[in-house]
Amino acid sequence: MNNLPWLDGALYPDTDVPDSLESLEDKVDFLARLCSAWDFGLLPDSGTVTEIRRKEWKDAVDVCRLLTSPAYHLVRRWHGLSPLAYLGQQIAYIRDDPCLSQV
Repeated sequence: MNNLPWLDGALYPDTDVPDSLESLEDKVDFLARLCSAWDFGLLPDSGTVTEIRRKEWKDAVDVCRLLTSPAYHLVRRWHGLSPLAYLGQQIAYIRDDPCLSQV
């Protein structure tokens, strides 16, 4: 049983769900799993969002560097980190949408 109620065990199909995320490496691994799932439409619950927005996650967010992940760039913004180049696909019908600036 996972001791972190905000941690979605489904993000760990290849290994046991960790009991804690104390090290920088564990946090980076979690962020990579979370952002990858989020990019595919598996939204995190509010408890997870609240957790990763805490200042204790800032260093892990900065180190993670998932430059192809829209979710990762959002999390960077939440932490006030400088923007990095987005290396993911830019879909023309979204990029050229005149309403995009209002979203």
